[in-house]
Amino acid sequence: MSAPTIRIAPSLLAADFARLADSVAACEGAGADVLHVDVMDGHFVPNLTIGPPVVAAVRPHTRLPLDCHLMVMEPERLIPAFAEAGADWISVHVEVCPHLHRALTLIRRLGKRAGIVLNPTTPLTYAYEAIPYCDFVLLMSVNPGFGGQEFIPGVIRRIEQLRDFLERARVALDIEVDGGIHAGNVAEVVRAGATVIVSGSGLFRGDIAANIREFRRLITAALASPRPASS
Repeated sequence: MSAPTIRIAPSLLAADFARLADSVAACEGAGADVLHVDVMDGHFVPNLTIGPPVVAAVRPHTRLPLDCHLMVMEPERLIPAFAEAGADWISVHVEVCPHLHRALTLIRRLGKRAGIVLNPTTPLTYAYEAIPYCDFVLLMSVNPGFGGQEFIPGVIRRIEQLRDFLERARVALDIEVDGGIHAGNVAEVVRAGATVIVSGSGLFRGDIAANIREFRRLITAALASPRPASS
């Protein structure tokens, strides 16, 4: 079996918002694959970040996909606005989406990649029925709402369990992981089965080009080593 393609997605939450276009250009020049955009409403999560106008402002400055992670109540109301603003991937939390099939169908109907997001203690079974209607599953490895948090180690087991479920179901789906990922743990996250790596401070702290190169080196080494069996 060939090695999976691993995408690196810098989280713009850790960028310099006073020079956002420069940060976006730096990510693209450094070889990032995706730009992760954290959308927070101050209700589902305690923090408040950005809306569609910022996504629309970023869109002309990069060819990279914009991955909009909606940490908001009633995300169905905002999906069309983010799609129109230029989002390429849109993900919604299962915890706030009682009509998840409807939300995912809307995202796909708008021509975007649809994702479902689970908080660190939300049972994985909440996602299984929705998997046929989405393109990726985002597992939070911190409690959402703020950048710079520490990775929750128990999420490794969740990544492995989701990977094993997808393999048994013969479903090719990206597993995205977001929160507390840095050079010290990215290899473990990839070995567990993640295929999209979101990192904010782990990439933006210091030189982003050097940090992405180091992530690539560690990912390559991780893919060459035996993959652990899930417990």
